[in-house]
This record gives sequence, structure tokens and C-alpha cells, in this order.
Amino acid sequence: MMNDDTICAVSTPPGSGGIAVIRVTGPDAFAVCDRIIVPGKRTVPGVTGPGRDAETKGLSGYRANTVVYGSAYRSSDVLDDVLVAIFRAPHSYTGEDTVEISCHGSLYIQQQLMQLLIENGARQARPGEFTRRAFMNGKMDLSQAEAVADLIASTSAGMHRLAMNQMRGGFSDELKQLRMQLLDFASLIELELDFGDHEELAFADRTQLRDLANKIRYKIKDLAGSFAAGNAIKNGIPVAIIGKPNVGKSTLLNALLNEERAIVSDIPGTTRDTIEETLYIDGQLFRFIDTAGLRDNTSDHIEAMGIQRSFEKAEKASMILYLFDLTQEEAEELVPISRWLRKFNKPILMIGTKNDRARRSPIHTSGNVQVIHISCKEPADIERVKSYIIRLANLGKVTENEVIVTNIRHYEALCRAGESIERVIEGLDSNLSGDLLAEDIRECLHYLGEITGGEIATEEILSTIFSKFCIGK
Repeated sequence: MMNDDTICAVSTPPGSGGIAVIRVTGPDAFAVCDRIIVPGKRTVPGVTGPGRDAETKGLSGYRANTVVYGSAYRSSDVLDDVLVAIFRAPHSYTGEDTVEISCHGSLYIQQQLMQLLIENGARQARPGEFTRRAFMNGKMDLSQAEAVADLIASTSAGMHRLAMNQMRGGFSDELKQLRMQLLDFASLIELELDFGDHEELAFADRTQLRDLANKIRYKIKDLAGSFAAGNAIKNGIPVAIIGKPNVGKSTLLNALLNEERAIVSDIPGTTRDTIEETLYIDGQLFRFIDTAGLRDNTSDHIEAMGIQRSFEKAEKASMILYLFDLTQEEAEELVPISRWLRKFNKPILMIGTKNDRARRSPIHTSGNVQVIHISCKEPADIERVKSYIIRLANLGKVTENEVIVTNIRHYEALCRAGESIERVIEGLDSNLSGDLLAEDIRECLHYLGEITGGEIATEEILSTIFSKFCIGK
């Protein structure tokens, strides 16, 4: 896509509000806006015509990074009084001349201003086109551009901090260092190939190259390994609530959410399918999944399908809350269940419910299984459950400069880069020829370049990435 036209879009959320912002960017941004906006005085726009103040300069006559008061006109009628922010290329978000029009938030005014801009030479922007132009004009790399979408979508402190760090180039700086090390590596191999017939010249010390390759491998592995935590921070940690029928699974979910979300009944098999709800605890998003009650024998085909889904959700979840009824099950009965739960190899919190009636002390816990006794009627017990969930999630606080991968595309590229560097190390160990080593190094460089956009040239890939953005960003 060539950036040879001028685009416009409403950048504030859809609907009416106090103020709306319309962005215009491109080579004719000032000219288009000058045709409909007169700064300062309430005069009719146009090079000539009644009411035009000859001494009034258009928007293009104002300095960059200034805000100008003016009026927007349709023919000789004032549509709205507006504030106009002026940004000049290359010092703007897109790297092009840019105008941001702040008008009153009436839907009618927004539609009329957009119509006027289009009638006077602009066109409606596509999703993400402003950020795409920023990428194409070198204002940010592709990973930073994707962080813009993450920043807009952030709903927690952790998500916001990660997106800000990536948008400011934290992830890009890490990749830049890796690529520089790989390029140094590749240059030594290439020199070895060019001067291979001069045995007295030793450009590539294989021991040093292996040490460098190992450093790169560990760094790529660390970055790829951070994706699990990054994905949890971005999309929420899935927590499966499982247990036998009538142990209080739905009651606990309702208590955590502080609303009657799930149907509570003494009839076994009431919950037949999974119910998913999200909740922020201490700034972290969790996705709670209430499942059908587990029991060995049921003649109800639908309930049996629900039980099967319960096991599937438990397998896929990052954490399991296993509920049991303190008034029904003795401590010795829970020992085999604890052993079975431990096989899931993930944090498990066994929660004994109805402790307002049983009043029992928790059994001994070990490994990945923790046990607490609660009453869902007691707010303090619900808070205790939340504290355990935060502790078991073990995400820690995201520091300001911490680099954590949150994008599946970045994760896949890192995995491919890791495979390439592994082949380089294997080649060094087996004394592989320099030309084959160079091929694997170039492949590793390619995958790292895909993340920042240095190796992406296809319209299809860029269109897919930016189509996920909102219009106006």
C-alpha cells in the first residue's frame, strides 16, 4: 500500500460523548482541512467568497505542535466550533502531515465532519492504517506497532506495563542485540568461507563461536519461555473449578464474582456444561470455569458429556480448584484424590466447603497441592481463597523494564529461531562446514527479523496484522 493519499477516521470510541477526535493524515492533510475549517474567526472557508477574511491564514500557516481554535463549515453554515492540533512531517505519529480535530461528540457532527473531509479529498482509513503508516514510515517497528493494539486493549496494570514497555522498544532492543550478535557470528563464518584457502588465517574460533551461540540460545529460550506468563497476563489465567456434584462449585463461583452467575441447586447434575467468567484479583485477570459435577455413574447422556468436558477443562487450565464437602468426606477419603490431582502437574487448591457446619482443620499438604477449609457464606474465607489463587499463580509483579513476550506470532518466530540456533550449535559440535552453518545463522536472523518487520515484505502478512486494529488507530 502506497502512502500517497490522505486518510481520515474518528479515533474516539463509537457513539456520542462530550468530545470526539477525528484524525487526518497524509500529504494533503492541511489542504483538505483548510477547505472546511477556518481558524479563529467565524468566516466562510474558501479562497474567495463572501465573509472570507483575507488576513486569516489557513491551518498550514501555523507552527507544528500547536492547537488552533476554529470553526468547521458546510457551505456557509457553521457545523461546529473545533480545536485543531497540528503536526508536521516527519514529527508526527504517522511520519506525515497530521491534523487532529476535536469536536463536540454528537454523532451527527462526527458524521458530517467525516463526510466533509471525504468530499474534499480524503478517504476513510482502514483498520490500523494510521499505525501501519507509522510502521511503513519508520516511526516504529512491527513489534512496537502491535504493542499499540495491546495498549488500547489493556485492562490491567500488568497488561498496560507490558504494552508500554514493548511500545517504547524494550522488546525491540533485546532483539536488536541478538541480531547484532548473530551478524557478528555470521561475518566471521563468511570471512572463513572467503579466505578458506588461507590456512594461516583463523577468523572463526569454533570455541568462541560456540560460546556465543550458547548465549544467543539461552536468551531466545528465556524470551520464548516468558510467553506462558505473558499470555496469562494478557488473556487471563484459566482456573478450572471441579469436584463431585453438590459440593459448592457454583456457590463458590457466585461468591468470587459477588453475583448470582451460576444456578445453585441441591439436585445433582444441575451444572451440565461449563460456565466461564472473568475476575480481576489484585490487578490480574483470571478466567474461572465452573464445570459439571464429577461422578462415575450417570444414566444422563447430557450430564456425561458435561463430565467429560470437566476433565478436558481441568487438563487445559493453568490452575485447578478441587472442591469437596466437609460434611460428607473424611480426610482418609481425600488421600487418593490428592494423589490423582497431583498428576495434573499444575497448581492445585483443594477447598473443603461448608466449614460453617463441619469445623474441621485442614489436612497436611505437599508439592503442588494446597488444602484449605472454607464457608462460602463467610466473606473472609472468600478473600482467603483469592489470596491462595494469587499465590499459586506465582506471576509476580511485572517490572517497568521487564521484557515478556505476549504475542503468539512473536513466540512462534522465537521458537523457529531457537531451532535454527540449536542446529548451529550441533553443527559446531560436529565440525560442520561453514557454508551450512551460515545457512542456519541466516535462518535464525530471518525469524528474529520477522518479529520486528525487518524480514516481512508481503502485503498479506501486514494486512492480517493491522486488520485486527480498530479504525482510527
